[in-house]
Amino acid sequence: MLNRSSGVDPNRGSSPLPEVAVPTPVFNRQQKVTQSDSRFFLSRYISAGTVFILWIPTYTLWPVFFFPLLYRSTNFAFSLVLSGAETHLSNYFHLLNRSANLLSGPCQPLWCLNHLKPLSCSADLFDIPVFVQENRPVPWDLAPPLGLQGSEKHLALALASLPESGLPQSLRRGSCRRCMVVGNGGVLYGSHLGSHIDQYDIIIRYVLNNAPVSGFERDAGSRTTIRLIYPEGAPHSANQYKKTTVVTLVVFKSLDLDWLTSVITKKPLSFWSKMWFWREVVDDIPLSPENFRILHPDIIRKTGQVLEKYSLKQGNMVPTLGASAVVMALQLCDQVSLAGFGYDMQHPAARLHYYESIRMDAMKAQVVHDVSAEKLFLRDLVAAGAVTDLTGAL
Repeated sequence: MLNRSSGVDPNRGSSPLPEVAVPTPVFNRQQKVTQSDSRFFLSRYISAGTVFILWIPTYTLWPVFFFPLLYRSTNFAFSLVLSGAETHLSNYFHLLNRSANLLSGPCQPLWCLNHLKPLSCSADLFDIPVFVQENRPVPWDLAPPLGLQGSEKHLALALASLPESGLPQSLRRGSCRRCMVVGNGGVLYGSHLGSHIDQYDIIIRYVLNNAPVSGFERDAGSRTTIRLIYPEGAPHSANQYKKTTVVTLVVFKSLDLDWLTSVITKKPLSFWSKMWFWREVVDDIPLSPENFRILHPDIIRKTGQVLEKYSLKQGNMVPTLGASAVVMALQLCDQVSLAGFGYDMQHPAARLHYYESIRMDAMKAQVVHDVSAEKLFLRDLVAAGAVTDLTGAL
């Protein structure tokens, strides 16, 4: 054991055991390999980057080779957008040029009267009184809005509060006058017709959901000669009555006459009376008493009678304030133009009114008025040349 532990082989005399080979340190070898590998991988990265750069055009162009129809359809869609914008601009300039040409020409006396004669309904559209006046006959056999049956006392009080009840001096026939009836249709939105509308002699507007003017002057104009209102639809903002000559009440119930008396005399209605309105009504309108009138119910009644000839419905028809305003304009003016008229039911997503974002399909919910009959009636007026549809939606 001692001999083995001392490294002497007892069987071979004194020959020592062979030396154990000492392993070569691996640190330097690994370092050399690492440097070599880094050069190798670096060259691979450069190659891969070069391939990627060369591959980018191929990647972006491969749909052209494999899906040419995709590119063709995209280009076609883009061309449609450009063509739609071009069409819109063309219509826009055509509208403004047409309006400018109409205003630049001289007013034609008795134009509407002469062009109404060929229409079968023309006999019902002549010589209709516009405002209710004292000591003038009023159809009492029908209830409002087609007559004033049951409202005699209310009417007497309202007329007593009016300094004037007939046509204002500025509206009485003299020189040739041109009328503009401003509708509330969405077709007016973006028209930029406001400055043209303000140039007409008489501008008639009618209330529908307050139908604002202030804030929409660019498209709807700023002047108002006659504004047809009812209590629940009268604007609450004083700004909406700026540049307004006459506010005319359309009577739908006896209480509407009491409201007018209250507004003129500045004596508020009782709490009980206010409960009978279907929405909150304004207490004050910033105009003088001589700026108020009452619409003669014959305007509503006669308009309804004409519409019955265009409608499939039976019985007395209540027209919209828009159609009634057109008939009123025919009594007051030699030439009549319309802007913002026409409901395009073929495009339910189109804007319904110029002052709000409600869409056209909302009209399907209303059942009071026969919009289709009114459109046919107005189209006949346009076709006969009795009125001009400036915005072209009829």
